[in-house]
Amino acid sequence: MAGITQLGKTMMVFGCFLFIGLMSLWFGEIEQERLFPNKTPASQNENGVIAVTLKQDRQGHYTVSGLINNAPIDFLVDTGATDVVIPAGLAKQLNLQPGRARRASTANGPVTVYQTNLATLSIADLHFNNVSGVINPGMTGKAALLGMSVLKNLELTQTGKVLVLQRKQ
Repeated sequence: MAGITQLGKTMMVFGCFLFIGLMSLWFGEIEQERLFPNKTPASQNENGVIAVTLKQDRQGHYTVSGLINNAPIDFLVDTGATDVVIPAGLAKQLNLQPGRARRASTANGPVTVYQTNLATLSIADLHFNNVSGVINPGMTGKAALLGMSVLKNLELTQTGKVLVLQRKQ
């Protein structure tokens, strides 16, 4: 009888750990969705007009996953950036070649950046060729800034906490 009681206790403890583990995974996914709600953006295509709808993240930013030269990358939509801005470490991973140096004004003050060309850039079904970009050696992280060299080709409509990127006609 004592063996059954010990087995029952062991099963109870195992069940509690399993429950806690499953709940942690479930709540972790919910938290990840809040941190980065546009990990897998989808396109809507109505009458030949392609649109991608983005939700704000917890910080009020619009972040979205996409591709540069067919390599996955995360973007932060930044209407204040003239070009697509890529951190130097990420540019190296993407095998982007730094070109002509130039000065740029950033929120942290003036910096030297290096011109580069992105053969392709995509967000869901929005595709762009020959995109102007810059490599910023002072920028860290794994996300690039999606600047006006791409956004100028789109209509941006914000309603509440939703931003729609739509290909201009």
